[in-house]
Amino acid sequence: MKFEVGYYDQQLKDEIMAWPADLYADYLRLLGLVEEFGPILRMPHSRAMGDGMFELRPRGRSGIGRAFYCYLLGRRVIIIHAFIKKTQKTPEREITIARNRVKKVKK
Repeated sequence: MKFEVGYYDQQLKDEIMAWPADLYADYLRLLGLVEEFGPILRMPHSRAMGDGMFELRPRGRSGIGRAFYCYLLGRRVIIIHAFIKKTQKTPEREITIARNRVKKVKK
């Protein structure tokens, strides 16, 4: 039984769709794995970030992306925040945005 994927809002979905083609293609590949395997998906594709938040880890020739997501009841996955990495370490600002959105979505 597959997981259903949704987005925090349309703007987030549009931003991800505007990623460079190679990075977006890898994102879609990994999203397919999330739909199929759900919470058992692990490194190098996904990583648990704590407090019910996970990180999808797409990469391509043009860079590295990150998409944070969480699970809701009824086998639903919500993509809550995404960005293209410009530094080695994930900026704390991006993690804070994602954690705040997880709280909103789970209410």
